[in-house]
Amino acid sequence: MNYRNRSNEMELMHEELARAQMSARLGEAQRRRDVREATLARRMSRRAEQAAQQARLALARL
Repeated sequence: MNYRNRSNEMELMHEELARAQMSARLGEAQRRRDVREATLARRMSRRAEQAAQQARLALARL
């Protein structure tokens, strides 16, 4: 019976480790998505600023 308890404890430890690793992977994936979204937002903002500047220059030429 002692062997069964230890075997069960080991199985539970492995499951807990697997859950911790999955949680860490999900957290890393979310951080990567957040970085990608922030990068895209900066890029779009720069493009909008450039378009506005071009429009101002076009109006100034008239």
